[in-house]
Amino acid sequence: MNKREELMQKYAEDLKQKCKVKPEMELLTKLTIACGPAIYNKDASTVSASDASEIKTLRNNFLIKKLGLQDSPDLNTAIAEVLDIYGQSNRNKYRAVVYYLLTKRFGKESIFQN
Repeated sequence: MNKREELMQKYAEDLKQKCKVKPEMELLTKLTIACGPAIYNKDASTVSASDASEIKTLRNNFLIKKLGLQDSPDLNTAIAEVLDIYGQSNRNKYRAVVYYLLTKRFGKESIFQN
């Protein structure tokens, strides 16, 4: 098993255990790949829920640029909901898992289908 597959197993476990979501592995795979090399960097692979600049980056770079959503207050609400689902007390919120939950929240799975 390569490193990406190991990480995807960890992400799938987080979705099942911490988020109570049964992951669609094909979507999770594509979102993990979309994260690029960030998944291999300890700091970049996680989302800091308490960092305002991190939330702004999530909104601008993922929701607006990648998912093609219009900027609105609903984006921040959705991010807060997803982080709450992941668990505010959970220290390590993996970027791929947050992306997965946001993609599902907005019904944008088709962006990652070939």
